Amino acid sequence: MVNKPSIFKYNYIKGPLHKVPAIIKIIFFIPIIVFCVTLTSLWLCIGIGIMILSAFICRLSLHDQMLDLKPVLFYILFIYLLSILSNIINYDSLNTAHFSLFIPNSEILRIMLRIILIVQISSVFFRTTSSLEIRDAVKLNIITLFLMFIPEIFNTWSNINLAWKARASSKGIKKVKNLLFALISLSFEKAFIKSKALEARSKIYDVKQS
Repeated sequence: MVNKPSIFKYNYIKGPLHKVPAIIKIIFFIPIIVFCVTLTSLWLCIGIGIMILSAFICRLSLHDQMLDLKPVLFYILFIYLLSILSNIINYDSLNTAHFSLFIPNSEILRIMLRIILIVQISSVFFRTTSSLEIRDAVKLNIITLFLMFIPEIFNTWSNINLAWKARASSKGIKKVKNLLFALISLSFEKAFIKSKALEARSKIYDVKQS
């Protein structure tokens, strides 16, 4: 009997993201999705392209990516058809149908792009993190690490912000873009070190108990 392919199924062909501890991926999963929701349509398109590339790097096939997207594609199509209907209703010209009728308004377009990007992020997360890893990470020190991680983010941001000001660098979008990249990189590094420390401490405790 052939197993039917399922969405968000763990991929046993391992890529780079498989090696990242599950606890770090869990911590960043929700914040990354929340950040993506705030993006403009242009950046959402760029994000979708990045996630496609990331999925291939993580050894996820195009079939797997499309399989995970398939359930929401019908919903996206439904939203798109509603946008066309809305354009037709609001079309005040007596001329024949115009090409612009088939272009969704900016907000509808953002909704569709958000859905695609969020599903892509979820796909990469669940296909590179097994249910056992998630269960062990949640059971082991997730609350402690999360509580420790919150002040670390603010402390890291304060340090890199002071360094940026010391260089008398420009403000605005350029500052946010560069500092955000540094914040994510440093936070990943600190979270990895702390997770390893907590894991080692837990193993020592288990040995003492045995």
